Amino acid sequence: MSIEIDVVNGDASWAAVEALLDEVWPPHLLKTLPWGEVVFAHADLRVLLRAETGDLACHVGVFRRAIIWNGRKMRAGGIGGVATREAFRRRGYASIALEAAVQTLRDEGSIDFALLFCDPHNAPFYEGRGWKPFDGEIYAEQAEERARFTAIAPYVYDLKRAPRRGTIDLCGLPW
Repeated sequence: MSIEIDVVNGDASWAAVEALLDEVWPPHLLKTLPWGEVVFAHADLRVLLRAETGDLACHVGVFRRAIIWNGRKMRAGGIGGVATREAFRRRGYASIALEAAVQTLRDEGSIDFALLFCDPHNAPFYEGRGWKPFDGEIYAEQAEERARFTAIAPYVYDLKRAPRRGTIDLCGLPW
């Protein structure tokens, strides 16, 4: 197996990623999802995995943000937009790209924990890779105001120390 993994600038790589995300979540389907109307942040970085064919097979967005947990400032590394093209699924690509994203955050050394949001059917995938459900409330920006974010479930991953319960304010858009 010969694959290529790149960690690239989020905005500069959007053109390469947009088609993959539209294929995984077509606009007509996106509108039917519980989070279909959510406005998400743009990724700071992107992990791109190219298959043996050279085709872009998988994407993971990486976000870095100062957040507030129970009144305490922390640094969170967000994971979002995890997507694999249908033709390349069940090959372990999402696991590889997710690990590359987590390693990127770990290498920075300034991130306390990683946080992602996922649909219930994807929870076993993330739990099998060490992610833990967050038991508490999440607040994020939507429509230019702070609102409770309940569209998809939060999961945390220890880099230094991940909070397991309480209240997290994302201090911006969700990812």
